[in-house]
Amino acid sequence: MKHFRAAPKHLMTALAMGATLVTLPALAQEKVLNLYSARHYQTDEVMYDTFTKTTGIKINRVDADDAGIVARLKAEGAASPADVILLVDAARMASADAQGLFRPIKSPLLDKAIPANLRATATPDGVAWTGFSTRARVIVFDPLRVKAADVATYEQLADPKLKGMVCTRSGSHPYNLSLFATVVERLGDEKGEAWLKGLVANMARAPKGGDTDQIKAVASGECAVALTNTYYAARLLKSSKSEDKAIMEKVRVVFPNQGTSGTHVNIAGAAIAKHAKHPENAVQFMEFLASPFAQDYFANGNNEFPAAVGVKVDNPALKAMGGENFKTENIPLGAVAKNLTKVQQMLDRVGYK
Repeated sequence: MKHFRAAPKHLMTALAMGATLVTLPALAQEKVLNLYSARHYQTDEVMYDTFTKTTGIKINRVDADDAGIVARLKAEGAASPADVILLVDAARMASADAQGLFRPIKSPLLDKAIPANLRATATPDGVAWTGFSTRARVIVFDPLRVKAADVATYEQLADPKLKGMVCTRSGSHPYNLSLFATVVERLGDEKGEAWLKGLVANMARAPKGGDTDQIKAVASGECAVALTNTYYAARLLKSSKSEDKAIMEKVRVVFPNQGTSGTHVNIAGAAIAKHAKHPENAVQFMEFLASPFAQDYFANGNNEFPAAVGVKVDNPALKAMGGENFKTENIPLGAVAKNLTKVQQMLDRVGYK
């Protein structure tokens, strides 16, 4: 993955003579960027190719899932060639940051382009990670069994009137952990844990499967209410398969808490690796991701929403479910980091599997 160039002849001669050399910036910064990515979408190829054509910086990419990337970074240590890390979900970003895998970034351009609540908590040294697209964690329900007014907020998922109706994936999955961490941040520890206990009491069955499975469970009647990220519903809406279209015809989507705190959104984001060998190229790449051009590809590659200020949603499926203009919560995703361990302990106490 790393590329080594033969030193120019005059430098080799100087070394042989014991001369003291000063590395020139042009030589110090190779025109290369080593990217470790948990994103695997064909539309990203256009985005990367455009960056290379625009800057002359070649991208070498390593694809893996989030856990695989973190494990590789830890195993490689200071020898890691990684410059930029792309991960999915603030909980995963926060966890990797807590393990010391990122270095702070200072960029006035990013500070202006990306809202502060979609980034890690700022420090005097900079920001550890930044979101570049968002997805909303919405409620899917069966309109034949549940009224929209009864699932208008996350808090209502713990209402006894929904007993035996709720389906979710594992409580400790990052998508749920991020939501729960922000709910606890908003409600406080005591009320937050009581809410989680009520959620468990309303389960139609033990948590299992992914978000698509939860949507299918509502459509099949196994449960009446479920949590999902918006892009899972968007995929089914855009599917050419008749069975997928039939699923979405049986369910409805609610963007929760529109009258109060707003809907929880999470991010797919990027960070500069702690031992980045090309940090200037890394900053340039991250600033490129905040551009309107890259935002369009970054968001639509996974049916997500652009994170940058002023970039509009351009996805028919998201618009169809009400995602063109909805109120989002403003709790900083950096709050996820300090609540993760606490929330996991709450889940254990209330028996949320």
